[in-house]
Order: sequence, then C-alpha cells, then structure tokens
Amino acid sequence: MKNNLFDLAGRYFILMGKVLSKPEKRSIYGRRILAEIASLGLNSIGIVAIISVFMGAVITIQMALNLESPFIPKYLIGYAARESMLLEFSSTVVALILAGKVGSNIASEIGTMRITEQIDALEIMGVNSASYLILPKIVATVLFFPFLTILSMGIGVAGGYVVCVLTGIVNPEAYIVGVQSDFKPFYITYSLIKSSTFAFIITSISGFYGYYANGNSLEVGRASTQAVVVSSIVILIFNLILTQVLLT
Repeated sequence: MKNNLFDLAGRYFILMGKVLSKPEKRSIYGRRILAEIASLGLNSIGIVAIISVFMGAVITIQMALNLESPFIPKYLIGYAARESMLLEFSSTVVALILAGKVGSNIASEIGTMRITEQIDALEIMGVNSASYLILPKIVATVLFFPFLTILSMGIGVAGGYVVCVLTGIVNPEAYIVGVQSDFKPFYITYSLIKSSTFAFIITSISGFYGYYANGNSLEVGRASTQAVVVSSIVILIFNLILTQVLLT
C-alpha cells in the first residue's frame, strides 16, 4: 500500500462507500452484529473497568494534594474528579486505550483473512466482502462504546469515593457533595457523541488497514500497528474539533 496521504484517503473513502452500501441479507448482518458486540464490546468491559477505577482514584488523590489551601472548599475535589471523568477520560482516554485493544484485533483479523485469500473467496462468491466484514464491527462498536463510556464514568467516580474512604484524604461526604455539585447533563451527551465518533474512527481505520494488508504475517503485524497509530492521531484531532463545536 502506498504511503501517500491522498492515496490513503482516497482508498479509505472508496472502501467506506462499499462498507456502508445497503446490505443484501440483513438477517445475516444482525447475527454478525451481535457476535461483534460480544467480541469487541463485552470483552472490553474488564480493561475499561480496571483502568477507570484506578484513574478515578488517582485523579482524586492528585486533586486533594494540589488543593490543600484552606480557602478552597474540599468538595471541589469531588467536583473536579467528576468533571475530569465526564469530559475527557471516559470518552477520549478510554477510546485511545480501545484503539490499541480493539483496533489491533480488527486489523489483524481482517488482515489475516486477506493474506490467506479468504476475502478473495468471498468476492468470488459475489459477497460484498468490505460490507460483510467491516460494517457489523462498525455498528457493534458505535452502539456499544457509549455504554463503556457510561460504565467508565460511574466506576471512575466510585473509585474516587473508595480512595476517600480508605485513605481519608478527603471527607467522603464532601466528595459526594462535590460530585453532585453544578452537574450539567449535557456533558454526558457530549461524551457519548465523542464515544460514538471515536468508535467509528477506530473500527473503520482498523478495518481499512486490515483489508488492504498484503504479503505475509509480518505485514499483518505492521498493518495492526499502523491502524492503532493512525486511529489514535485521528481521535485526538476529532477530540479537538468536537470539543470546539459542542462546548464553545
């Protein structure tokens, strides 16, 4: 595959045109979407939960250590921890982590099918291989990643509360007051919009690199690495764009 940026962009949009074309047999796609939700979504709950609980705890400790002034109310620590989880960590940072886990999985799976000529076999049978392989993954992640974002928010805030109880670094009641203080429901909507956008970016870019992999298993590994790197960069770019559009 050529490395020219315009060539890559052209190939990507042509592939997305094939991927998003109308499915011929929707019942088959329905079963594949459910399978992809289990594979890409449910299997990611563990890593999201573990990372979120520790990040919530770390954010709370750092806020407590940096806001020791007697003029700063302690409940602001809970407020700051909640805002950090809602606005950035549970959507953007979790997406970057999933780009590594889910993105490499998708690229290596489709890339292996490419070099073993399974995709060629689908094309010979008259199947739209791009849509059949990539569309269920896109739908599954766009539907399920927002759930992971909400889960991360709840577990992260709970992690902050647990560290307050265990260490006494902040009064747990003050932490809860801060979590409830000046809550803006739109921040959750904002994070869910970002999460769905990032899900599409991760899945489509990873599918693209896997679909156009060629050569041997070494090339599949290289395609997986490229998918993760490019997905992460595009996520950061769209994070800036969406924040500018939705919050200003």
